[in-house]
Amino acid sequence: MKEKVLERFLKYVAFDTTADPKNSNCPSSEGQRVFAKYLVEELKGLGLEDANVDENSYVMATLKGNVEGVPTIGFISHLDTAPDVTGKDVKPRIIENYDGKDIVLNEELNVVTSTKDYPEMKTLAGQDIIVTDGTTLLGADDKAGIAEIVTAIEYLVNNPEIKHGDIKIGFTPDEEVGRGADLFDVEKFGAKYAYTIDGGILGELQYENFNAAAATITIQGRNVHPGSAKNKLVNALHIAAEISEMFPASERPETTEVYEGFYHLNDINGNVESATMIYIIRDHDKAKFEERKAFMTSAIEKINEKYEGRVKLDLNDQYYNMKEKVEPVKFVVDIVEEAMKETEIAPLIVPIRGGTDGARLSFMGLPCPNIFTGGLNFHSKNECISVQAMEKGANLIVKIAEKYTEVK
Repeated sequence: MKEKVLERFLKYVAFDTTADPKNSNCPSSEGQRVFAKYLVEELKGLGLEDANVDENSYVMATLKGNVEGVPTIGFISHLDTAPDVTGKDVKPRIIENYDGKDIVLNEELNVVTSTKDYPEMKTLAGQDIIVTDGTTLLGADDKAGIAEIVTAIEYLVNNPEIKHGDIKIGFTPDEEVGRGADLFDVEKFGAKYAYTIDGGILGELQYENFNAAAATITIQGRNVHPGSAKNKLVNALHIAAEISEMFPASERPETTEVYEGFYHLNDINGNVESATMIYIIRDHDKAKFEERKAFMTSAIEKINEKYEGRVKLDLNDQYYNMKEKVEPVKFVVDIVEEAMKETEIAPLIVPIRGGTDGARLSFMGLPCPNIFTGGLNFHSKNECISVQAMEKGANLIVKIAEKYTEVK
């Protein structure tokens, strides 16, 4: 399957599917629509006659089972790439038998993937890895997931002696801007359990993610000529700086790990007259998550007391920890762990320091843990993926489908 998954992946990254957070349409970029239509035709070519794409570019298809009485399972990945770095004109480069050292991606632009900044790169030594030319992201998040799913389905089609139940395939738009599950039709999809193939390094298996909220803080200042500003001017930028200092420096993304939550100032814009701050709040623990939201609300109330109501807080929940919905059917995780061991993959069960479509889908009635793609350094020019890991990912999907025949 190595050649097949590699060939597919290289084709897929040629599609520019960068999500656009400023576009409220679904999909948010035309490239996603083009890619979705391509995938439908590819799936039909594999014999999945019901392959279809709806008006919002959700792709769904079914590989019919060859045994009865088996739960219908699904595999899901997303079409889009992150808007952090462009996904247009991706020029992938394959480094065979990677030596585990620094990689110069673009000498002219001085873009280097160093093992000091990215120590996980050393785990890929001896493997064939795909990197960028230092001007774009790669798109392994999540075109590697799509390539692994389609390659696994093709293998099952060509090897009918492998027993499996009905398998549903789903590819979603706009996951990277938090809208991947918004219009996902769980009933139409028709699976009892599913897995997103959207994780990172080989072996990752995840069924816990952050509880998440987003906050927009709007600050109204008052601009006066600085020469006559005493007791009159109210600088919105200074208020913004004061608000930022109210949140502990030890509770930021760059100072936390594993189960530690954080406040993240994601964006700030403004001038003396007005300013806007965008925060995200994250925590795996629901009680601590609520405490973080309460802390932010209290902080803004204190600022408003000082500045006479010049600050407005708009705070909204985004998604919740899927653990609540997956634990009652924990066997869906156990099956993957067993399948990994049977395919010589060391399971790495870790919490997601983020969210996936699976988190939302789990609360929509479709328990949906997350499985690795094999990639590293997502959302950056340093993004890369191991060809061997993609092959193992495709093999794992086949093994999971096979093992579900044991579930009655």
